[in-house]
Amino acid sequence: MQALIPVLIALVGGIAICMQSLFSGTIGRLTGVMESVFIVHLGGLFLASVILLFMRGGKIGAWQSIPWYALCAGFIGVVIVGAISYAVPRLGLATALTLSVIAQLVLGALLAHFGLFGVIQRPLDLSRVAGILILFIGTWLIIR
Repeated sequence: MQALIPVLIALVGGIAICMQSLFSGTIGRLTGVMESVFIVHLGGLFLASVILLFMRGGKIGAWQSIPWYALCAGFIGVVIVGAISYAVPRLGLATALTLSVIAQLVLGALLAHFGLFGVIQRPLDLSRVAGILILFIGTWLIIR
């Protein structure tokens, strides 16, 4: 029962990724990739600012304790939105998201295997390798 809330939140996040991909692809098709990146991040900045305003700043002052590599998340967000804005109108939503998800899952398994960037180490065993192979087969079936 304790895991239900995080699972539901993760599912909501997945739905949000799908919808954001659709919308940023539309913006990218109509305005251009970098314009889409700008518009999407400007909207995110506005919403985050309003939320932080109501939280009276939250813990924003603790930013100096964040590892340097984690501060790259904003730059990586530009890459994500740019890639999705470019790929969705050219490949279709399902194909672009499928390729994105397979990349996330494989990288996640590799980061966990080596315990990089503070991730809990979980070695690649035979069942995880089999799962990755099944993901590749599923990806091929979806995008072919």
